[in-house]
Amino acid sequence: MNKPLDTALLREADPHARWENDYRESIGAERDVVNVSGIPVKPLYTHRDWAAWGGDEPLPYPGQSDFTRGIYATMHRGRTWTQRQLIGLGTPADYNRRLRDLMARGATAVSLIPCNSVYRGYDVDTVDAELLGTCGVVVNNAEQMQQCLDGIDLNEISCAMNDPSPFTLLAFMLVVAERRGVDFKRITGTSNQSDYLSHFVANHMFYRLSLPGARRVLVDHIVYCNRHLPSWNPMSVVGQHMQQAGATPAEAMAFTLCTAVQNAEDCIARGLAPDSFLPRFTFFFDISLNFFEEVAKFRAGRRIWARLTRERLRAKDPRSWRFKFHAQTSGVDLTRQQPLNNIARVTVQAMAGIFGGLQSLHTDAYDEALATPSEFGARIAVATQNILREEAHLTDVIDPLGGSFYVESLTDQMEQKILSIMRIVDDAGGMYKAVEAGLVQRMIGASALRFQQRIDSGEQRVVGVNAYQIDEAEDQRPQVERPDPAVMRRHVDEFVQWKAQRSAAAVGKALDELTRTAEDRDGNVFAAVVDAARAGLTNEEICSRLRRDLGFGQPLTIV
Repeated sequence: MNKPLDTALLREADPHARWENDYRESIGAERDVVNVSGIPVKPLYTHRDWAAWGGDEPLPYPGQSDFTRGIYATMHRGRTWTQRQLIGLGTPADYNRRLRDLMARGATAVSLIPCNSVYRGYDVDTVDAELLGTCGVVVNNAEQMQQCLDGIDLNEISCAMNDPSPFTLLAFMLVVAERRGVDFKRITGTSNQSDYLSHFVANHMFYRLSLPGARRVLVDHIVYCNRHLPSWNPMSVVGQHMQQAGATPAEAMAFTLCTAVQNAEDCIARGLAPDSFLPRFTFFFDISLNFFEEVAKFRAGRRIWARLTRERLRAKDPRSWRFKFHAQTSGVDLTRQQPLNNIARVTVQAMAGIFGGLQSLHTDAYDEALATPSEFGARIAVATQNILREEAHLTDVIDPLGGSFYVESLTDQMEQKILSIMRIVDDAGGMYKAVEAGLVQRMIGASALRFQQRIDSGEQRVVGVNAYQIDEAEDQRPQVERPDPAVMRRHVDEFVQWKAQRSAAAVGKALDELTRTAEDRDGNVFAAVVDAARAGLTNEEICSRLRRDLGFGQPLTIV
C-alpha cells in the first residue's frame, strides 16, 4: 500500500489528492477491476477522465451527428421503444392465441420465432414429432402463416420474421398480404435473422446455405425489398449471436459493425447507391448484465456507425447515418437455478438497453433458461417493460446518463477498443474473409473461455450457481410447457394431406424455376422464393432445392 501523504502536504493538496489518500487508507488490499471487454475500471471518475478523451468538446444533442446521445431528437420521451416479444410454441393456432394475448397486454409488434425444424430448413413431416413446436411455432407454408397472423392488420402492425436465408417466412407472409389485398409498400417490419455471417460464426442451426450462396441471397433480398417493400428492413445485422457465443461487448459491437460494412459494400458492388439501402439497415444486439458497459457499447456504436457511413460508405442522407437497433435481454445470463431471480436480471438488462438508446426491446421470460417461455413467464416479461415505461419514469429524460464522467469516459474507451478490434478484421481482408478463415471464431472462443474461467474460479459470482446456493430440493422450478401431442399429430396429418392434394406438375415447375434463377447470375433468388411460396412450395422444398443449387451450409469448426 502506498505511504499516506504528509498531513501538512494534505492541507495544501487539491481535493482529488485528498480523496485519493483517504481512499487508499480505507480500502486496504484492493483487487484490480476490469470489465468484460478488458477495460480497467477505476473506483472514481472525474472531469479529468473525460477531458483525457476529448471531453472539452460539448456533447452533441440527440438526433444530431454523431448521435452519441440518440438517433432522434425526442428519443423515448416522444415515442417509446417498440415492445417486440419473441414468441413461438406449438401449432400456428397455438401461436396466434398467445400472440393476441400478449398484444392485449402491451406488446405492440409481432416477432415470430419458428420451431428449430423450420430454422434447419425442414418440414413437420420429416422431423421426429416429439421435437416439433417445443421451441417455436411450426410454420411450413403460406396457409400456416395465415393462421399465425389471423387478426393481425399487416397495414398497421410491424412484423419481425426470425427467418434466415432464403427467407421463406417473409415469402409466406407476403403471400398472405397479397391474398388480403395489402399493398406491399405499407408493410413494415424486419428480416430479423438476415445476417448470414453471424449464423456462420455462432448459430449453426440457422445456417442453411453455403457461405457464398448465402451472400448472394442476402444481396438479392435487399435488392428485392428495396424495390417492392420500401418500408421493410431487409438487413438486421446481428451482434446477439456472437455475444451469446462468448464475444465481449466490445467484440460483439466491433464484429457487428464490420459485418454491416461488409454487407453495405456488397450492395454497393451490386450497383446500389448507399443512400438507397442504408436507411433500412438495422441492428440486433444482446444486452448483458454488465450495465454500464452495455450502455457505453451502444453509445460508442452509434458514434462509430455515423462516421463509417459518412466517411467510408459515402452516404449523404442523415437517415443513413442512424444506428437503429433492436435488443434482447441476454438469455446467457439467466440461470436454471433459482429461476425467479431471472426477473431481476432481465430488469437490469432492459434498463441498460433503454438507457443505451434502443428502438425496440424483447425482454426474456424468467423461465427462458429452461424452455420456451411459458404463458405466465411471457406475461411477466411484457409487464416488466410496462413497469419500466409507465411507473419508473425512464422515458422522462433523454439520455439521462449523458454527462456522467464514468459513462462518457467509458464510452470513449469502448470506442477505442471497438475500433482496435475492427482494425484486426480489416487487416484480415474484411469480415467475410475473416469469418471464412476462422479468425472471428477463434477470437470469440478465447473470450468465452476466459469468462468461463472467471466463473469457475469464483472471480465472477453468479447467484444460485457459484454463490448463494440453496438445496436442490428447495429450488422450485416451473413446469415446462409442451405442445399437446394429439394436436401436433393432427397438424402433421393435415399438412401431409395438403401436400398430397397439390399438382405434382405445378410443384415441379416451381422447383425448376428456383433452379433456373439460382443458375442465372442476373436472376434474383429471393424473388424466385416469393414466387415459389405463391405457387404452394413449402419451407423444406424451397430450402432443399437451393441447398442443392447454391451449396449446403457447412459452418467452420474451430478446434
